Amino acid sequence: MGEDRTTPLHDEHVALGASMTPFGGWLMPLRYTSDLAEHRAVREAAGLFDLSHMGNIEVTGPGAAAFLDHALVGWISKVRQMGARYSMICAEDGSVLDDLIVYHKAPGVYSVVANAANAALVLAAFRERTAGFDVTLDDIQPGQALVAVQGPRAAEIMRATAGLVEDAEISGGTAFADLKYYACMGMRFEGEPVLVGRTGYTGEDGFEIWVPAGHAVALWRALRTAGEPFGLVPAGLSARDSLRLEAGMPLYGHELDTTTTPFEAGLGRVVRLDKETEDGTPIPFVGRDALAARKGSAPARVLVGLRGEGRRPARAEYDVVLRGEGTEPGTRVGRVTSGAPSPTLGYPIALAYVTPEVSAEGTELAVDVRGRAEPFVVVPVPFYRRPQN
Repeated sequence: MGEDRTTPLHDEHVALGASMTPFGGWLMPLRYTSDLAEHRAVREAAGLFDLSHMGNIEVTGPGAAAFLDHALVGWISKVRQMGARYSMICAEDGSVLDDLIVYHKAPGVYSVVANAANAALVLAAFRERTAGFDVTLDDIQPGQALVAVQGPRAAEIMRATAGLVEDAEISGGTAFADLKYYACMGMRFEGEPVLVGRTGYTGEDGFEIWVPAGHAVALWRALRTAGEPFGLVPAGLSARDSLRLEAGMPLYGHELDTTTTPFEAGLGRVVRLDKETEDGTPIPFVGRDALAARKGSAPARVLVGLRGEGRRPARAEYDVVLRGEGTEPGTRVGRVTSGAPSPTLGYPIALAYVTPEVSAEGTELAVDVRGRAEPFVVVPVPFYRRPQN
């Protein structure tokens, strides 16, 4: 194994005193100050994230849309220009290889953003699936940086950032003020074209900016300067994880993996078994037959949300058990995939796979926390929804 890679912003993180940690083959900031402070800043103001470790595969050519319809479970040819869509790439048996976001940047031009640890796997799978399609695949991640501003003040910070301007020639016909959720547009930073997406992984409003690697430090600093009056702080992986857990968003390797299909994870909506050509012919895609069969069968396990009734949090890999009268753990009925105290809500929360018989909202269960049955109850996901203006 080689050394972990570093992003173009590595020296900025070190200068800020960040605690660095290996993640998906990269050395990334875990936190700068405290997990709680960074989490609360994103909920109340804004956080600044370095996401340059994420994979980015550009798919171009006359057959790009058809190829993505074949390679992914979503109906990508239906994504409007400058639109974005959450999707998955599955194996033939329907298991999830990765979850990702597809951006339709221009006619016949798409960017597929994959999880850092799975980026090489996704690119290899794409290459295996290109037969018969007029497409070109390019790994464009090495020449880019990806910076995200997340939080209720994110739009104000973007507008206040020096050097970040709209440009009608590359905007895709969209003004920044009109940029919708799950859409993207072209802008310029210090004269260089950048792609701005309005997606996110925190449950808050926010924006992602793809910038040439050589301009990453200047953009990071400009965003920090613009954001300081609004309460923006740099935020690390720890806050990002607690934020996404509150928002009920899956993390590959926890809620999703090669033993899981989208249906078990409660994400069957992304599987478009109804996608078809203009003449009504069903569009075949990798994993379609297995997923069609799985949709019609009873699941062996269901992903649910758990709210703690005590103070001790559940953690990934802890057993979910039937609740008894004492503190001894009862019969095992599932496994926690992610768990932590919720800074926003003030009690422990967790995601877990359990048997269908105990998956109904309100079911009282317990989690085996180091030999003691801690009480939890099944609740709807997400745990947190941001206030709507």
